Amino acid sequence: MSDFSELYRRHAPDVFRFALYLTGNRGDAEDITSETFVRLWASSEPIRSQTVKGYLCTIARNLFLQGIRRHSRRVDLSEELPDKAAGPQERAEQRDELERVIARLQKLPELDRAALLMRALEDLPYEEIALALGISVASAKVKVHRARLALEP
Repeated sequence: MSDFSELYRRHAPDVFRFALYLTGNRGDAEDITSETFVRLWASSEPIRSQTVKGYLCTIARNLFLQGIRRHSRRVDLSEELPDKAAGPQERAEQRDELERVIARLQKLPELDRAALLMRALEDLPYEEIALALGISVASAKVKVHRARLALEP
């Protein structure tokens, strides 16, 4: 139990951040993070500490893809809804910039986005990214590079 608690404590923030950037939605990211660790807990496979982060990202990505298939008809919220968490000008500017980055990120092909997030957020080596996504190491490097170029303003 304590080993699992330690894994959760160390990796839950990273899995949440990865899921948030995949989904663009905090609630969905929380759900994916929870379900990722439930699946890790229920897994009969031994957990290798060297590749646990990549394994968790793979689970989170698969849950994200399942969610897309399940909820193919998604309704966006109206722009008219008030933002109850509005803060000072600097916070608003940072939020606007984050929204622009997330919007550009969401336009990337899913495989490119996953590769970039695994590299940029989780600092996974290209070998683990390639293994998690089922592509070659060279392809993983190209996808990360092209995704970074696409996100430049």
